[in-house]
Amino acid sequence: MNIADLHFLVAEDHDFQRRTLVASLKSLGAQHIREAADGRIALDFFTDLSEQVDVIICDLEMPNMDGMEFIRHVGNADAPVSIILTSAMDRSVISTVETMTRAYGITLLGAIEKPATPAKLRALIERHGQQVKTVAPAAIEIPEAEIIAAFRQQQFEPAYQPKVDLASGNVVGAEALVRWRHPQRGVLSPWVFLGVIERNGLIGELTWMMLKKSAQTCLAWHNHGWPMNISVNLSLTSLEDLTLADRITQTVEKQGLAPRYMTLEITESAAMTNVATCLEGLARLRMKGFGLSIDDYGTGYSSMQQLGRIPFTELKIDKSFVTDSAANPQNRVILESSIDMARKLGLKTVAEGIETRSDWNLLKELGCTIAQGYYIAKPMSAADFLDWVPEWTAPE
Repeated sequence: MNIADLHFLVAEDHDFQRRTLVASLKSLGAQHIREAADGRIALDFFTDLSEQVDVIICDLEMPNMDGMEFIRHVGNADAPVSIILTSAMDRSVISTVETMTRAYGITLLGAIEKPATPAKLRALIERHGQQVKTVAPAAIEIPEAEIIAAFRQQQFEPAYQPKVDLASGNVVGAEALVRWRHPQRGVLSPWVFLGVIERNGLIGELTWMMLKKSAQTCLAWHNHGWPMNISVNLSLTSLEDLTLADRITQTVEKQGLAPRYMTLEITESAAMTNVATCLEGLARLRMKGFGLSIDDYGTGYSSMQQLGRIPFTELKIDKSFVTDSAANPQNRVILESSIDMARKLGLKTVAEGIETRSDWNLLKELGCTIAQGYYIAKPMSAADFLDWVPEWTAPE
């Protein structure tokens, strides 16, 4: 990426701060810079079809239209633009606006507390182009009949996202994530098809497919001399079937894998409609040797209650608290307290959503057990995983 080719829009009402930002951009080699003294002027520039805008540097407190309203309009425009926030406001306010910006579907490069230096700007601008704007699920609509036919044709399969021990840097396993390998569209994520699968009562079949194929893959790792663990998602509502725990055990052992090498991830926010039956199933799975992970920890309504009554072996911290955590003091406190609590409860901790070296360093410093995220690797096929593991080198 060449900064000289990018078109910048600086929205800042303070003359000195705006001039400083412009001067910093020019020192980095920027040649296309527009300035706006408030949100209204900035919006006029942004909506002018003759004006190209790649990166917006936006203050939050501005007259006529503040930064938050301006960001809302940018989000509604659904344009492939990136934003850098600048503000002298309290970090908790900035954190909220960061979350708001992402919720509008905008690529957020980061936030800078004033004054913004050329070094800080360069580090964030370099992220532009490396991040892909999120496409809304509605952008891909596939007929229900086609999805069901593809499921019957076994076009659905696990993809494996590596999990790495933070202390040693060794690959210790992977999470199995269902993907649709579409013959024309390529690999598709669950939001394209999962709703149809659930509505048509096929979620049980999907679960058995994931358990069977994941166990087979994990056994293949063992045959390569890699005694690793595999994680598979399991719906709490499935456990209302009292026979499920025994059936899961039989399915996994039939593939030749001992249950101790499989962790079942239970979504923390899922409600138990039949508490006693679910707890019986979970206790039986632990007795059989399976690990149990409380998934997406921190996003549900009953985190402490779930931890207190289910025999979990692992706490998986939701990516909303992990990604860019090094730059967010509030998230750091949440991470530190979660990791400390898990340690006292005798649980491993998994941080998902690690996307930068800074995230990695912070989680390692805080004593998190396992790392997972795009900084390490994206989900991949079983064959690609076999090629990837020997090539992996942990950051020093």
